[in-house]
Amino acid sequence: MMRVKASAGNDDIARVFIAETENGKMLEFVESVQPPIPREEKWVLIISTLYGCPGGCRFCDAGTHYEGKVPASVMMEQIDHLVRRRYPDGRVPAKKFKVQLARMGEPAFNDEVLDVLEMLPSAYDAPGLIPAISTIAPEGREGFFERLLEIRNKHYPDNFQLQFSIHTTDPEKRDWLVPVKKWDFARIAAYGERFYREGGRKITLNFALAEGMPVDPAVLLEHFSPEKFFIKMTPVNPTCSAGETGLASHIVPGTDRYPIVEDLKKAGYDVLLSIGELEENHIGSNCGQYIGKYLADGNLENAYNYEIKKN
Repeated sequence: MMRVKASAGNDDIARVFIAETENGKMLEFVESVQPPIPREEKWVLIISTLYGCPGGCRFCDAGTHYEGKVPASVMMEQIDHLVRRRYPDGRVPAKKFKVQLARMGEPAFNDEVLDVLEMLPSAYDAPGLIPAISTIAPEGREGFFERLLEIRNKHYPDNFQLQFSIHTTDPEKRDWLVPVKKWDFARIAAYGERFYREGGRKITLNFALAEGMPVDPAVLLEHFSPEKFFIKMTPVNPTCSAGETGLASHIVPGTDRYPIVEDLKKAGYDVLLSIGELEENHIGSNCGQYIGKYLADGNLENAYNYEIKKN
């Protein structure tokens, strides 16, 4: 069992919930909307799969500690808290109801993430359900990805979102950004080819693009077909970890044209420049942010400055 201890945010944008489990471990989970799109059109839940993360990605505040795997029951508690808070009868009317297993933790490190994916279709009356996994594709987790493919085929043939977070096409710089053993582009591409369904969702390649981190369309074209893979560009959010490592975002508010985006489009890729609501940086709900890290030792002026309301 978990107990929600506090929250921070704006219900018209995003809210982060801080909870403690019966063994004293802390976790966070998020609900968000995408103004001006109403909640009835799109509602996003982002839950924790690990207590912290062993990945140590240079811009992620959740990667500064690791205390183990979140059980499937506690992952479902996070989802249920958010669902019942708004829809006590479990009927979720959103046309797109996205459940993203990506708040704290690399999901592929926890096999019970797959159990949650098996449970979700029968847990709620939610015709718009879209499960989403964002992964760095860690080495040694082949069994996880094989079962994930089976579950997708069984439960989510047309409505599963798979994203590989690769951040740069330079292998050495990718290893620095994400300092764990992981699949190379050839293995990611081979799995993506198997995962893709004709006429279905493309596999997303995500770049939280920092200054000095190259993205070479020629390298991508060697491995990833534009017919099956989609490019998503996001900012490096203003986390404590990014500040400590000196990472500056190449994607900045107020700029909507970037040469790399144009080059990727010329190479044939569909590209989404996803900046989102800047207010989420202040709430602490964006990817890579972790309020617990900030409360412990953070010192940022442009993030994590919403009041945390205790329950």
